[in-house]
Amino acid sequence: MQITFPHMGDMAVAVKALFQELGFSVVVPPPISRKTLNLGVKYSPEFACLPFKINLGNFMEALDKGADLIVMGGGCGPCRFGYYAEVQREILQEMGYEFSMYVIEPGIINNIRKIRETFGPLPFRKVVSAVRLAWNKARAIDEIYKLVLEKRALEVEEGLVDKLYAGFIRKIDETMSLDEVRRLRREYREKIEDTSAKYKRGIPLKVGLVGEIYLVLEPFVNLEIEKRLGQLGVMVERDLYMTNWLLNFLHLRNDEKHIRRAARKYLGSFVGGHGIDSVGNTVRYSRRGFDGVIQLGPFTCMPEIIARSILPAVSKGEGIPVLTFFFDEHSADAGIQTRLEAFVDLLERKKRQRMKGLEYKGEIVYGQ
Repeated sequence: MQITFPHMGDMAVAVKALFQELGFSVVVPPPISRKTLNLGVKYSPEFACLPFKINLGNFMEALDKGADLIVMGGGCGPCRFGYYAEVQREILQEMGYEFSMYVIEPGIINNIRKIRETFGPLPFRKVVSAVRLAWNKARAIDEIYKLVLEKRALEVEEGLVDKLYAGFIRKIDETMSLDEVRRLRREYREKIEDTSAKYKRGIPLKVGLVGEIYLVLEPFVNLEIEKRLGQLGVMVERDLYMTNWLLNFLHLRNDEKHIRRAARKYLGSFVGGHGIDSVGNTVRYSRRGFDGVIQLGPFTCMPEIIARSILPAVSKGEGIPVLTFFFDEHSADAGIQTRLEAFVDLLERKKRQRMKGLEYKGEIVYGQ
């Protein structure tokens, strides 16, 4: 059995560790590239969203490398994500690929029987050891990356923080020791927090990132928007990380109450995906004094389209500028950078207005 899974940010490091510790062979999907995108676009339905197409292309690449079991997330509700696995299975089988697919459903109980059916009986002690290692890797990656989003905006030597982060990812991927994972987390936190001559002084702009999880977490599909913002001197914060999403997906924690409470004035119903999160977190970022919010979504994504239609009211009501990007296979660097630079100029102007005691009237900028 050779297992593969969707490529999404640095999630591969933790997922690979989980299955290797359980004794399985892992085919890590290659980093997403133009080839991945072209494969997915060629064999996907025309109006499927970008994450669907990327996943499909990624599965094809992994199956060509010898994978024979795909582990894929499932879901429920209005978002089409719940149908991804079944449709992708049909497409790949029609193309002649032979494989099996394990679909992770929301909630722990739903998965226990399916895990035994798919992977066979697994020793409890081995499962605990594998989960602990993978979970600690995932937490360490999320913790260090949060720091990266903050420090990029302050660095004097461009690329320094990214260089440190790349070294961290390489080392944590190589180790299978829980103690070493914890040591690496401490070591690289100290390295990145070093604010001596390597970092600028001053108070940068702060922007919150909201939107659909795949567009938020995968740099290839969002055209490295977090890095671009950091280079423009903007600190970025987001609520979506693999660890907190997984806890909520498996019903081990519920972080939605405070988000729904914040969104209630503008959106009181669940609309699927992360639609209500985009609205609620925009409100929360405004009330925490952020300078602006950027929404990311795949073209044709219903939950994010609903959120987009509501965000002008949030922008005006909460006094925070909002920039929206929808991505598909035609998205390119050219327009992204120009719109980001214009948005940062808008935020700086708003900040100067606030310092002069002028009221912000609400302004929203859309990009695609």
